[in-house]
Formats: sequence, structure tokens, C-alpha cells
Amino acid sequence: MQKKLQFGRFDFPLDTQSPLVMGILNVTPDSFSDGGQFQLLDSALSRAEQMIADGVDIIDIGGESSRPGAPSLPLQQELERVMPVLYALRDCGKALSIDTCKPEVMREAIAAGVDMINDINGLRAPGAVDAVRDSDCALCIMHMQNTPAMMQDLPQYTDVVRQVIDFLHERVATLATAGIDRQRLCIDPGFGFGKTTQHNFALLKALAQIRLELDLPLLAGVSRKSMLGAVTGKPVEQRLAGSLAGVLVAASNGADIVRVHDVSETVDALKVWRAAH
Repeated sequence: MQKKLQFGRFDFPLDTQSPLVMGILNVTPDSFSDGGQFQLLDSALSRAEQMIADGVDIIDIGGESSRPGAPSLPLQQELERVMPVLYALRDCGKALSIDTCKPEVMREAIAAGVDMINDINGLRAPGAVDAVRDSDCALCIMHMQNTPAMMQDLPQYTDVVRQVIDFLHERVATLATAGIDRQRLCIDPGFGFGKTTQHNFALLKALAQIRLELDLPLLAGVSRKSMLGAVTGKPVEQRLAGSLAGVLVAASNGADIVRVHDVSETVDALKVWRAAH
């Protein structure tokens, strides 16, 4: 396992006893959990300031909803949503990530100084690899079956853990062939992206295996997701306890980054978890 993750303006050591906390900043009207809450620039910046005060390590800015059934967003609309926020936050002292699968958005974000490209499509779009090749930003490679519009229609696997690992191996090999340094890469099994509840929990239990086989840092994002609702019976706005439990399971299985909505509570939970290790 590499000792650090090259993260644009930051180098994050990976031998610490607790994962980095990535806070979700959705500047969308229709994301599954917080859609519409931070769509205006002032409210988005206020939310970012609160996350910084709460101890966030990375702020992940997203302008296009990837909830199940979501249609694709026109390029210009996504740029209009995310770029003002990115420019306003680039000197905030925290690492910035852009959650996008569009090569044009990647290029604009890199030019603005973003530290990570977080791509739910695994850099599979034509031109995506070329867009990120010559930058120094980190790249998060995620597994997704089908597209957000169709991914939850009927997810099927013969062995979800093996197939996710094989997919990630293929994407990492493609990036290596393109000359991209492994120290820029991290992986994400893609909880909720073309998976049933059973698939999601199989992957959660297998995080240590996935991380070991890929020999790369791992990002886990289970915050408020339907897999938690399926177990607890709670609606999305009442899934804090389930989200924290998911974070602690992910941390125990070696996750290097946890992507969450509830930064303050996650930071506190991880402090207690770390004190017991």
C-alpha cells in the first residue's frame, strides 16, 4: 500500500489511524438527500464554512445529481452550478474535490485548481483520461453498473465483490497505460450505484479485501443511502445513526476516506473509534 495520496495541492499520508472525512456539498436541486438546500452560492459557501469548522478534510462539490433515476445534466448547467463555488472555495485551506463524469467539467475544475476528480463513471467517458492525464490532482475511480438513470432497475452480479474488484483492476490498468501515477489514484466500490441492499453489504464487509487486492487507498460513501434505510426502516432524513455505523464499519475495514453528509458527527464518532484503537 502506498504511503500517501497525491491530492493536488495536498499530500495526504495514509498511515494514520483514522480515515479522512470528505464532506458532501451538493449544489443541485434534486440530489437524493440534500437537494435544493445549498443550490445558491451564499448557502453553499455557508455550508462549506460549517464543514470546515466541524473538521472536514476534503470538500466534494457536485452539480449533477446521481440519485437513482436521475437524468444527465447539460454541460453548461453543470459548469454554472459548480465553478462559482469552486472559485470561491479554492483558498479556503481545505482540499477540494469535484464530483463529475464530464471531461469538460474536469478540465475547467483542474484549471481552477481542484485537488481531486471524483468520477462515478470511472473515467470511462471519451476524453476523460486525456482531461486528467497531465494534472496533479487525485483521481477517485468508482464502480457503477449502468447509468444513474437505469442503475437500480435490476442490478445483477454472479459475484459482486469479484466483479467490482475486476472492474477496478481494469480501470487502474488503463490509467497506468496512459502514464498516470498510481500515487494519484484511489478506488470506490460504489455503494448504491447499480447494487441491491445485499450487494452493498457484501461490499461493505469486503472493503479490506478490495483495498488489499487493488493495493490502493479506498474511499467509502454510505452516508444516508438506501442500504441503511432498508436495514433500519428510516427515511433519508433519519439515517444519521445508520450512517455513523456505516462509517465505523468502513473505518474498521481500512477505508482511507469516508464521504459523508454529517461532518461534525462523523468527526466525533471517528475520534472515539480512534481512541479505542
